[in-house]
Amino acid sequence: MALTVLINGAKGRMGQALAAAAPEFGVTIGAAVDQGDDLGARLSACDVAIDFSSHAATRPFLEAAVAQRKPVVIGTTGHAAAEKAALLALARQVPCVWAGNFSVGVNLLFALVRRAARTLGADYDAEVIEMHHRFKKDAPSGTAARLLEIILEERKLDAAALRHGREGITGERTPTEVGVHALRGGDVIGDHTVLFAALGERVELTHKASDRAIFARGALRAAQWVVGQPPGVYDMQDVLGLK
Repeated sequence: MALTVLINGAKGRMGQALAAAAPEFGVTIGAAVDQGDDLGARLSACDVAIDFSSHAATRPFLEAAVAQRKPVVIGTTGHAAAEKAALLALARQVPCVWAGNFSVGVNLLFALVRRAARTLGADYDAEVIEMHHRFKKDAPSGTAARLLEIILEERKLDAAALRHGREGITGERTPTEVGVHALRGGDVIGDHTVLFAALGERVELTHKASDRAIFARGALRAAQWVVGQPPGVYDMQDVLGLK
């Protein structure tokens, strides 16, 4: 039986990419929802809901899904830390895949960065550089935020270690800081580089996206996987068996 999916944020770039990729996965788009539409009424006829809208729309989306016990896939980014913590608590009531990036390649990058951060000591300075199109509203990107989380976790650091760009007389780089640099311009879909630099050598791990369809395919793969899973919050590492 074909999976019937609701897309929240259907008129956006990702919403359109999801609709275009659906036939490749044998998925039926049961509802295409945007701001002002009756989400609850449209959700009842669908097996799973995918959200690529705006951060302000995530709570009503989740509340509707929880009320109807529907599994969800969330790719929306830009939530403040406290807001996301509250939303994750809500999301745990249903099967939920929440990821900042649904690309298979990016999720392999996550695994490689974790291995590198674990292997390379504090004498390897860590910096994360990302670039996106001029229309992106949040910074750093959800993917960059996840890369930073991985580095902080492996190095036993908290968010106070992050340096969002540098300006003025900053002094020498400290061994515990992690640099973050967000570039915006043109129509770049998404480039991410994690750099580990020591005296005498450096390691660079890079992923570049050239087609938004990679994210849509990953999200649809996640939607197929999450149906039938027990309630809880998962990510693409779970979907791809990378953990």
